[in-house]
Amino acid sequence: MNFCPECKSMMIPKGDVLVCRKCGFEKKKEGESVVLKDAAKERQEVILEEESTGMPTIKAKCPDCGNGTAYWWLRQLRSADEAEVRFFRCTKCKKTWREYN
Repeated sequence: MNFCPECKSMMIPKGDVLVCRKCGFEKKKEGESVVLKDAAKERQEVILEEESTGMPTIKAKCPDCGNGTAYWWLRQLRSADEAEVRFFRCTKCKKTWREYN
């Protein structure tokens, strides 16, 4: 992180300089900058790459192969005041799908 030597506020990269958000002080970049992303605006994708053993299962029909059992888990993808998203993964063909409430 780079902080302004004048007012101690965080500086943000703009082109080849760093600019203070508060007072406008500028200084030349030195080395690599770290860009912060707003986590609330980022969309996360859940990917299970390993075999899904040990996860809870439920009776759910796979839209691809018609198998009647799937692993399931919950993720909070939207704001905290909205319902979680339920993910399913077929125990047979490994197709993953989601369900919104």
